Formats: sequence, C-alpha cells, structure tokens
Amino acid sequence: MDYIHRAVEDIAIRADKTFKSIVVTGARQTGKTEMIKHLFPGKKYVPIDDPFVEEQANDNPDMFMMVNPPPVIYDEVQRAPGLFRYIKIACDKTKEKGLFCLSGSQPLELMEQTSESLSGRVGIIELLPLSQREINRDPFYLPFLPTLEYVRQRNQTAKSPENLWERIHRGGYPELQDPEVDWNMFFSSYVKTYLERDVRRLTAVHDMSDFRRFMVAVAARTGQMLNYSNIADEIGKDQATVKAWMSILETSGIVYLLEPYAPSVLNRAIKTPKVYFRDTGLAAYLTRWLTPETLANGAMSGAFFETFVISEILKSYANRGIDYRYLVSYYRGRDKKKTKKSGETVETESEIDLIIEENGILYPIEIKQSSKVTADESAAFTVLDRVNEKKRGTGSVICTCPQPGMLRENILQIPVWFI
Repeated sequence: MDYIHRAVEDIAIRADKTFKSIVVTGARQTGKTEMIKHLFPGKKYVPIDDPFVEEQANDNPDMFMMVNPPPVIYDEVQRAPGLFRYIKIACDKTKEKGLFCLSGSQPLELMEQTSESLSGRVGIIELLPLSQREINRDPFYLPFLPTLEYVRQRNQTAKSPENLWERIHRGGYPELQDPEVDWNMFFSSYVKTYLERDVRRLTAVHDMSDFRRFMVAVAARTGQMLNYSNIADEIGKDQATVKAWMSILETSGIVYLLEPYAPSVLNRAIKTPKVYFRDTGLAAYLTRWLTPETLANGAMSGAFFETFVISEILKSYANRGIDYRYLVSYYRGRDKKKTKKSGETVETESEIDLIIEENGILYPIEIKQSSKVTADESAAFTVLDRVNEKKRGTGSVICTCPQPGMLRENILQIPVWFI
C-alpha cells in the first residue's frame, strides 16, 4: 500500500528546524515510525525495541550515543530511559537544530522522560490514527470550527464517503487502510500486543484477562459519562483499580476523557468527564460489532457516531500541532429543557455534546446521526448565554444531512464529512 501523507508532516518538519529534538508520540500502530522515516531519510534510524539494541542503550548509553550520533532517529526511546541524560548533554553542546527525533508508543513513559530531561529543548508532535481527510488525501488543513467561513472553505474539497459506516467500523489505523488486511486479525493482534507490551510495563496487572474485560467494559460505554463504580461492579474490581486502569488507557492513547464545561455561573453543571475511544474500529472490535451493517443498525450506533465525530474534530486540531485539551469540553446540567418527542412535549436535562472555545467565544455543537435535524436540537445552547465573560458563537448540529445549511439564525447543520 502507498504511503499516506500525514496532515501533521509540515508541523513536524518545522519543529525539526526549530528545536534541537522533536518527540513524536501517539498510540501503538498510528504510523509514527513510517512518518518519521519518510520525513527524515537523512537521519540514521535506530530501533530501540530491538532486544540487542535495547540492551546496548541501557547498559552503556554513553558508548551507544557515540556509535549512533545525531542527526538520528531513536524509535521506542522510552525503553532506554538512561539515554535522555546524554541526549540533553548533546543538545546543550551545540546550537544546531534537528539533532534528535524521538518516538515511542508509550506516551506516559516517553513524556515523563521528556519533561524531566529535555524541557525547553524539544518540540512535541502527537500522531493520532488517520483522519478522514488523510484517508481521502484531502489537502484541507484548517481545524474544525462551526462557522460560515469554515463551511465555505471546507466546501471546496469536502467529499461524502461511499459508506460512512464502513469508515467508522474499520477505524483509522494506517495498516487497516489496505483492504487486504483482515479487520478481525489486525485488532486481535493489536489488543494482544498492547496488553503484553504496554500494559505490563505500566502496571502490575497479573491477569491480562482482567484488563481485557475492563477494556471491553469501557468500549461499551464510549460516549457516556464516566462511572467508575458501574465499571467496577461489572468487572469485579474496586474503584481504585478501575481509576488506575482508566489512567493507563488514557495515557497510552486508547481513550480520551472529555472534561465538562462547568464555570461557577453554571452551578447546576454535572462535573463528570465523558469517555471516548480514540478509534471506533478498536471499540467495535472489543464490543463485537463484527460488520458495518450490524454496527449501523445496532443499539450503540448513536454512541459510535458521536465517538467518531469527536475523534475527527480532535484530529483536526492535533494535526495542526494545537493542544486541543484546553479548547474542548461538553456541558450537561440539571437545567430542564423542553423538547418534542413523538408529538409530546417532554423535559430532559440540558446537554451540549461539544463546546469549542476560541478567543473567548464558545461554539456549541450537537451531534446526531440522523440525516434530518431541526433547530430544536440546539435548545440547550442558550445555557451558555449565562457565562458573562464569554460570548456564544455560531452553533451547529453535526449530522448525516446531504448539504450544510442554516437551521435558524446562528445555528448551522453540518454534514459529518465537513469535519
């Protein structure tokens, strides 16, 4: 299969020219090694996950650096923590840029070592699974924002997929973009490798089947508010263990915890994060939705659609080198809103699926898998008007409608493929 160009490539090249070191981090199998080898063919490639190389790097890091001097790529560098001291020394000896390209599939260990040893000397690149733009070879690069100007520019290249649920089910790992790769076999191997290599290094889990059951329980709750007690009851573990294991999933790039928007003025806001799997294909594998058709028509279709949308929006920011963690949130409060359902007026808790904050403006987003939506879907957006120090911007309902349009003044409907 041909190399798929990554949207973050120009950011990585710019960082290499700006910093003495760059770190490319992300979950296993997101394409880190392939991208850095493609971008930096002039740098020597040293795979530290090779047992012989790992032993050399750990036993005698000084000599190892002499044999493998910069400019160099150290892949899976977190396996040789002693190297970071010598990388720091090498960086401090010169003003030259682009000395080291470091990568690893255990973000927690890698970032701990980076922050301790290379603070101020390193540019950090997060590589997530492939976005739909990347799969489509779409050159559009702007981060998603539900504004008329964004929609106008996005309309120039946006293309509806032939089968959206095939995309959601298959997921975004680069290897799976080859139709010859068996979906079930890939994820079976992925989970086994993740458990045996990453989880064992990060925690003292004695029985990997317990952690596997935990992963399945979390996958079944993608798109939901995080309830540690509920998960603990299901898998027969205490809440402290579940919290520790959730931290492992988060720091190793398997899930993302979306924090609630809860300023003091919104005193009825619920302050519990929501959990989303980073890749819908992996979540579908763990919850045993074995085909796109069963997933599209199953009980979890809405949760998977929402997970897919959130994931694509986060990728649009990560691929521009933007730390989205401070920009995105969701709102759910005990304020009641009135909506019509089956011809009857019902009261439900107010919820906004996603809020993007930029320059003091709050952009509320509702996510619906339906192709027909109404302005009533945005009823909860007005709760943001109470936040005096912020301004409410254009809101949107992201759905499967055929074309973007206005639902009412300041409220857009946006097709999912416009992300």
